[in-house]
Amino acid sequence: MLSATLPEKHTSAFRRLLSDVRAVVQTQAPPQRIGAAVAELLKPHLGSPDLLAADELEPDHSTYRQHILHVEPDGSFSIVALVWLPGQSTPIHDHVSWCVVGVHLGEESETDYELAGDAEDLHLRVTGRITNPAGSVAALVPPGDIHDVKNAGPEPAVSLHIYGADISVLGSSIRRRYNLEIR
Repeated sequence: MLSATLPEKHTSAFRRLLSDVRAVVQTQAPPQRIGAAVAELLKPHLGSPDLLAADELEPDHSTYRQHILHVEPDGSFSIVALVWLPGQSTPIHDHVSWCVVGVHLGEESETDYELAGDAEDLHLRVTGRITNPAGSVAALVPPGDIHDVKNAGPEPAVSLHIYGADISVLGSSIRRRYNLEIR
């Protein structure tokens, strides 16, 4: 479910983060450098009780919930909060652009995959599994960012996602969903 938050509802901490991210994105550096710099900016904000407003932490009982917090007017980046109840997960997917993910509350389990085989026997191979506690930050840059994410913990989880794309137009950062056999 999509929900936009009006700018006047943002906390002062969020507005500071937004300003810092804007400055980095405007440098038009390569995606890897932008991702690394944005990850460093996001990290000190994670877990701070004054980062998000209460309505930006609201879950959806049927699936993880996406709150679009900000879309830059030129479409160069978006900031999204994903709220996960225990057991909620994404499909296996990759992304349309660079992406920085920071776990704000709770923990998220991530499985990374790679494509394997040939055109007649294409499948996925697990390349790693990790549990990301609150305060964890990762920068992902396509291609090669195939993964799924799940709240495997007993409490709700909230993560902040900063994408180099206009999520209000795309609806999601997911480029492709993978429904291949996992070996």
